[in-house]
Amino acid sequence: MSVLYLVRHGQAGTRENYDSLSELGRRQSRLLGEYFASQGIRFELAFSGSLARQRSTAEEIRASSGDALPEVVVDPGWDEFDLAHVYTELAPHLAASDADFRREFEEMQRAVIASQGAHDAPVHRRWNDCDKLVVRSWVEGRYPYSGESWEAFCERVIAALARAVAPRRQGNTIVFTSATPIGVCAARMLDIMDGRAMWLAGVLLNASYSTFRVRESEIRLFSLNTTPHLDHPELRTFR
Repeated sequence: MSVLYLVRHGQAGTRENYDSLSELGRRQSRLLGEYFASQGIRFELAFSGSLARQRSTAEEIRASSGDALPEVVVDPGWDEFDLAHVYTELAPHLAASDADFRREFEEMQRAVIASQGAHDAPVHRRWNDCDKLVVRSWVEGRYPYSGESWEAFCERVIAALARAVAPRRQGNTIVFTSATPIGVCAARMLDIMDGRAMWLAGVLLNASYSTFRVRESEIRLFSLNTTPHLDHPELRTFR
């Protein structure tokens, strides 16, 4: 039997530069690396998505955990879905049909400009109603979309999961990824492969880890959203 650890990246950058880590995100990641070292948790294999915030999380954890991690292999199958692309194509449809969405979307854009790139501005640190609506529209396939569909995204993530456990080695494997891929993997183990995977993704804290027990062909969800290293409220963030 082996254990698969799926790690969500640390707190990311602002909405205009989300594919990066904030200074707090780097600190969260280092604390997780230190925790692994203090608990004697070592890894035989390590994977990361190709996004900068995922790879930076891996680098911070690897540097702070001593020799707990081997070299990290990049697998784009663990990448998050492209929220910016979803917004670009679906927001105009929602704005044309939903006055409340249009108002909130315009307010969000003004708040982004007013923030002047400040990392702690509320607009960068919370999911608002228009975020939820545009993502739900993508998941449900309400409008034409030229990018990766929700179904294709889920298939990509599950294929990456299969690759991560394929070596069938004893010991631990770690993957550095994002909230929605972890939600999809947890949903697959619970046999709820639909939009409810987003419910699971929505509770995941930055730099949290979730574990899956792997025995032969069987994978079981063992823990979700574990954060023993984030022992102060200011360290616990969702975005």
